[in-house]
Amino acid sequence: MKLLTETIHRVQPVDRALLAEAQKLLDNKTKPLGALGRLEEFARRFAAITGNMAPDTAHKVIYTFAGDHGVVEEGVSAFPKEVTPQMVLNILRGGAGVNVLARHSGVVVRVVDIGVDHDFGLVPELVVRKVARGTRNFAKGPAMTREEAVASLEVGISLAFEAKERGVAMLGTGEMGIGNTTPSSAILAVLSGKSAREVTHRGTGINDAALENKIRVIEQGLAINRPDPRDPLDVLAKVGGLEIAGIAGLVLGAAACRIPVVVDGFISTAGALIACELQPLAREYLFAAHESVEIGHRFMLERLGAEPILDLQFRLGEGTGAALAMGLIEAGVKVLKEMASFAEAGVTEGEY
Repeated sequence: MKLLTETIHRVQPVDRALLAEAQKLLDNKTKPLGALGRLEEFARRFAAITGNMAPDTAHKVIYTFAGDHGVVEEGVSAFPKEVTPQMVLNILRGGAGVNVLARHSGVVVRVVDIGVDHDFGLVPELVVRKVARGTRNFAKGPAMTREEAVASLEVGISLAFEAKERGVAMLGTGEMGIGNTTPSSAILAVLSGKSAREVTHRGTGINDAALENKIRVIEQGLAINRPDPRDPLDVLAKVGGLEIAGIAGLVLGAAACRIPVVVDGFISTAGALIACELQPLAREYLFAAHESVEIGHRFMLERLGAEPILDLQFRLGEGTGAALAMGLIEAGVKVLKEMASFAEAGVTEGEY
């Protein structure tokens, strides 16, 4: 708990003067004012977050947190829980969607076993930080103890601190965990005050009957556990997930270290929500990669005050949207660093 508390207190607001300084540099580039739209926003925010007007973006890492969910036994997913370790191995072999898109964008993918109900043994490149072998079924009781939730948060924080030491310039979030749209919807329902029906969608592509069951399971879990919306740790422990907690910790750690963090889709944003409920200043360090087709994602983004970079009708997770968005953020930073000013290019400035 000490690491979590210290990290929350360490997060500071992004310096508005740095935002203005970066915008002034962008306004002097050889283009009309604001002509590169949101790329300028990305560059301005990235420079202000890092405190550097010529930030390095070469070392980009997505942490894909993996964990299992006891609530899967209620039939909330189209896939069995065995798919979680199978997909972990697929990502480690480089064969998943996140691997393809990360290679395209020059991003490293690191898989974190924070809660998979499987013994992987000695698997090269797998980051083993297992807190538990999955959560318990929150339709029957709390998903985790409060201690497990804190431990999982601190795993994510520690990874962010380690990334800072290695010189990582930008972090991305990803996840793998069969059934994890169910706890994500439950978290959103508690924090937003909306009904389970308003925020719950098809996840892996379940049919109408399975969707009705999923909504019923979430309603049952909320009724049994009565998570307190004023206490984000209580919400996380009672209806959350180990990988969701790890993502929340990574967001908090990145904010404390002044590292921009690119949040992927629905499940990753559930983690970001927990982080920002614990420390509202953390939202200043976030980039929302995309808007998922999961109906609750828009409510999450609105609560965070985040405008998604992409809308490609994704619903895969893993960090796929983050991989693509990181490339666009890097493009914005390169405009700030590499585009000539009017004076450098000998071009006459416009009059505004």
